[in-house]
Amino acid sequence: MRWLRAARTDLVVAGCYVSLAFFVLAGLWANPRSGYLSKSDQDQTLYEWFYAITARNITHLASPFSTQFQNYPDGVNTMANTLMYGWGVPLTPVTLLFGPTVTFVSALTVGLSGTAFAWYWAFSRELVTSKLAAAVGGVFCGFAPAMIAHTNGHANFVFLVLLPIIAVRVIKMARYAELAAGTGLVWQPCAAVVLGLLVALQLTLGEEPLLIFALGFAVFALAYLGSWSEIARTARATAPSILLAALITLALTGFGLWWQFAGPQSYRFVGIGRVGNDIISLVQFSPESAGSMFSFGPDVSINPTEDNTYFGWPLLLLVAVAVYYLRCERIVRAAVIAGVGFTTLSMGIVLSFNGVVRFREGEYSMIPMPWFVFGWISPLNGMIESRLAMIAIPAIAIVLVLGTQRAIESLRTSATMRRPIAWFCAMAFALLPIAPTMLPITERPPTPAFFADGTVRQYVSDGSVVIVPPPTSGDAIALRWQIDSDFAFPLVGGYFVGPIGADRGAGYGSDPRSTAVLLMLVRKSNLVPVIDRARREQAISDLRYWGADVVVLPLAQSTDALRRTVDDLLGMPAAQVDGVLVWDVRGLV
Repeated sequence: MRWLRAARTDLVVAGCYVSLAFFVLAGLWANPRSGYLSKSDQDQTLYEWFYAITARNITHLASPFSTQFQNYPDGVNTMANTLMYGWGVPLTPVTLLFGPTVTFVSALTVGLSGTAFAWYWAFSRELVTSKLAAAVGGVFCGFAPAMIAHTNGHANFVFLVLLPIIAVRVIKMARYAELAAGTGLVWQPCAAVVLGLLVALQLTLGEEPLLIFALGFAVFALAYLGSWSEIARTARATAPSILLAALITLALTGFGLWWQFAGPQSYRFVGIGRVGNDIISLVQFSPESAGSMFSFGPDVSINPTEDNTYFGWPLLLLVAVAVYYLRCERIVRAAVIAGVGFTTLSMGIVLSFNGVVRFREGEYSMIPMPWFVFGWISPLNGMIESRLAMIAIPAIAIVLVLGTQRAIESLRTSATMRRPIAWFCAMAFALLPIAPTMLPITERPPTPAFFADGTVRQYVSDGSVVIVPPPTSGDAIALRWQIDSDFAFPLVGGYFVGPIGADRGAGYGSDPRSTAVLLMLVRKSNLVPVIDRARREQAISDLRYWGADVVVLPLAQSTDALRRTVDDLLGMPAAQVDGVLVWDVRGLV
């Protein structure tokens, strides 16, 4: 009966999390065909393309490592992009039957609710006895402002279900090693196999979240163990099993990782990141939070998908008071060290306050931050450092969970209700302002009939389609047209991470050729440039490099300047076909 009651409680908690996730994404669920997350920029299109190309590769038995459907003819190293094979592959039938938007919104929904439940499970099994206390921690971990911000477009940073499970597996291995202290090296082959499989699967869902979590968990563990002797004893006892788990992970993912870092169209990270959190963002409320109307100060958001702090001043005040009362708890001290440390790192290479980097009364000076040192180290230099603040989410949750547990215990044992009521009121005051709201949705523009009806197939003969101008990370709608044509053609340009320049540093999209740059400038300025012989010859050279069959300018995006520029470059007028202007260049190149 006790097991049944526990299972029933778990189901109720899971149902609440799922309901909240559906509420956040209700707009997209209501209109999965043409709905689009308003603050997603181009990221929703990108992930839909990822899931669609995964399904196509499976049905056509194509390579999962590279593709030429973007960035033709150089192609894209898909292992070096966030395709989330761990979700896209098993949900291929969903993608084929209902479209990639359903796969995308499913990943976000399961990511939010699943991450919340996984943390609830970890807290209720390893930290506290109260399911209510664990549920509070779970809902914060799954629906914190940073999680909701990433729900606007970063499925890999929302689907964090495996991370708390991995943490629990490591904790159990360390606990077993501690119980077996004095017996020498302790092998745990079954636990190592499970851990290796979990880490391998997480690598197929998101490498950067795993790296950030591993770093945060390592700092947390070192702070929790405290003394060097205890650290050394635990490391000796768990090293064989951890090493075996690492070998299993490497055996399963080694070739894919090699292809990612050394295969065609691989890249390297260069320089120091400059995407840190503003210090005032810690106490502000996110635009996706219920308390956004009470936020203050300037808008210091990096972009709507990267609100990685925005905890709000009431929550930080509550946590500070709770930490004071729980300061004797070793796990609380470890959580504070990890949370504060990584939040500090997340502020970037220099301190920013109120959106201003340089400040001091009467002076212009910059205050360097710790990331100025760590940001040089590979692979840390490939991170967006503001995301490091997400380590503070489980750290804060630990404090909330323990505080709630103590309040519940006080209700049962104390003669006065004053302290428990004060805690629950303060927690409501802290959490309600950061409660998530429904994400706004906009209507996606329809795909031109030229692509949706398959007319494009009449113009493609083993070559590529050149959109005017070619798609980039700033305008990737052509990827959706490609999906709706059932991948009838490869695209020049695109939105992906690939090598840029002679040093092959990481960049978004392809190295732009002269004609692509010219067309982008014309679109921006709406002015027709002087087209001389040199520009015409360069255009023909670029079209030959791209293996172009047809140049396409959708009427919805057409301007007189763009049309006249392409007419002059190619020496032929455009033909209007099914909602687009086309220049058939097969005979020309």
